[in-house]
Amino acid sequence: MDTEAQPTERDRSSRPTDSEDASEPGRPEERSRFALSRVTEWVPGGRITLTLLACLLFLLLLSTFVLRPFQIPSGSMEQGLRIGDRVLVNKLAYRFGAEPQRGDIVVFDGTGYFGHADYIKRVVGVGGDHVVCCDEEGRIQVNGRPVDESGFLYPGDSPSTVPFDVVVPVGTLFLLGDHRADSSDSRDHLGSPGGGMIPVDEVIGRADWIVWPFGHATRLHRPDAYARVPAAAAGRAGAHG
Repeated sequence: MDTEAQPTERDRSSRPTDSEDASEPGRPEERSRFALSRVTEWVPGGRITLTLLACLLFLLLLSTFVLRPFQIPSGSMEQGLRIGDRVLVNKLAYRFGAEPQRGDIVVFDGTGYFGHADYIKRVVGVGGDHVVCCDEEGRIQVNGRPVDESGFLYPGDSPSTVPFDVVVPVGTLFLLGDHRADSSDSRDHLGSPGGGMIPVDEVIGRADWIVWPFGHATRLHRPDAYARVPAAAAGRAGAHG
């Protein structure tokens, strides 16, 4: 008895034909590999160069739209941020409707307000806030509430040796350095264009991380000192300077 299985007509019809075999190299995957191969042959350095270019493009897009490194240029934010520290600035922190909050450390373009450069300071007052220096105990008051800044001020510094009494216009920020004795900030520009206030639109982003040097690397948190500050009075919140 012949026990060898005989292929049925269905089996024979299910096998790829010679014409189908010949068309295999023309599949999209094969064409993509062929195109990539041609590009790598044309570019000096081949795949290594393309990989490096892709990495550079990714870093460029990241720096442009998401995160930006910023080097601390002065001692105005000591002792938390030291000269030469590098921080990562979150450029998405205030997009999609979010606003800077009291206590945030922000990087902003000071051109026309502080000088022709980018600066890093702490937000002390937001639009509508009434900021006064100082109460009987030498503390800054925001909307009538004294703020205990001892947790981040440079040791030995007072909150301010310059008295001021300002209402922050809507859409702007009142900004101070943590090293008050070594910081040129909103106090020093009260008579300048803008009255020492920085428009929110000039804020590049929020400093979220110290990333260099590694021994000083840490997450930057908003302090609790401003948590009990009440919201600005309705009349002041609607005022423009």
